[in-house]
Amino acid sequence: MGTTITASEALRGAIRAAARGLVEREILVELTVLAAVAREHLLVIGPPGTAKSEAVRRASRVFEARYFEYLLGRFTEPSELVGPIDLKRLREGVVETETTGMLPEAELAFLDEVFLGSTAILNTLLSLLHERTFRRGRTVVRVPLRVCVAASNGLPDDDALAAFADRFLLRVFVEPVPDAMLETLLREGDALGRTEHGEAIARLSDLDEVAELARACDVSRVRGELAEAVRVLRKAGVALSDRRIVKLQRLVAAAAAIDGRSAADGRDLWPIVYAVPTADAQVQARSILAPLLASSTSSTLEAAALDASRGPDARAARIARDADELLVSAAPDEEAGRRRRQRAEALLREIDASFASDARPSSVAATRERLIAALAAT
Repeated sequence: MGTTITASEALRGAIRAAARGLVEREILVELTVLAAVAREHLLVIGPPGTAKSEAVRRASRVFEARYFEYLLGRFTEPSELVGPIDLKRLREGVVETETTGMLPEAELAFLDEVFLGSTAILNTLLSLLHERTFRRGRTVVRVPLRVCVAASNGLPDDDALAAFADRFLLRVFVEPVPDAMLETLLREGDALGRTEHGEAIARLSDLDEVAELARACDVSRVRGELAEAVRVLRKAGVALSDRRIVKLQRLVAAAAAIDGRSAADGRDLWPIVYAVPTADAQVQARSILAPLLASSTSSTLEAAALDASRGPDARAARIARDADELLVSAAPDEEAGRRRRQRAEALLREIDASFASDARPSSVAATRERLIAALAAT
């Protein structure tokens, strides 16, 4: 059990390192890791320029994983993803593919504008992503892919593409950074442009170890709650395919395993929201499942769990913790003091944007006063 806890702690450190400086995009890093542990894939829907690919690149760096990234277009050929035919072997009458550096050898992958791919590409991806197998001619190999993150500006209307999209169990919808966080975005974005983030924090073996714990995780205690959640969603008109309903258990098991537990409980139900297929339906799910998700939390995937449950107590606790860390930290020079003030101002903006002045929990009000006092003293 000690080894498992060590692996979970390694994941926690890797997630925090990868998310550092990514304003309002911590969820993408966390869900990438959740999907990898559950052996599922993640679909990200949002406009260009919202740091979708950067979050996945960061995850690949902190795990020191082989990474493949590609922007698909209507004329993209399958060989651009999986590699060209080996011409030497072809002259010998054998069809084999040279996969070096291509998607079949990747451990983490990011495919942008995935729905622009041709039928041939989508068929190739179905086998590769979900069977973890690449087949072409005499080339039949098991691929080492832990997770593929696919991105698009919107969900497809075409039935064939919708069926392909349904194979991505996890979905997250991103929007540009809100007004209250623009100063933070400018500061962190400028720092990102001048700083190299290539440090490996964890190993893929840590990810695989937690994935093994997830496969062995006991989800029997929460099956009744999962079934009830599906009934509530169906009653509200939110449809989930049978495939997605069965696989919900993998997400719940992965959430528990990432937190270092061998049995799932009510804390681990929050991934249900990310299995709901549309943005509007996810908003609806957060509302109608609020009583069920009230106790949902995660010590490792905190931002994702908070976003799913929308629990004000959890947000208040996170803000208070961030404020505590900030206020006890030293500012050895003028530059450090400036960054400290900027972070305090960002926390104040988040408090004001998240909690109405007449409905703030007492802990949030106290945190706000401490931050104001700290700024007045500088």
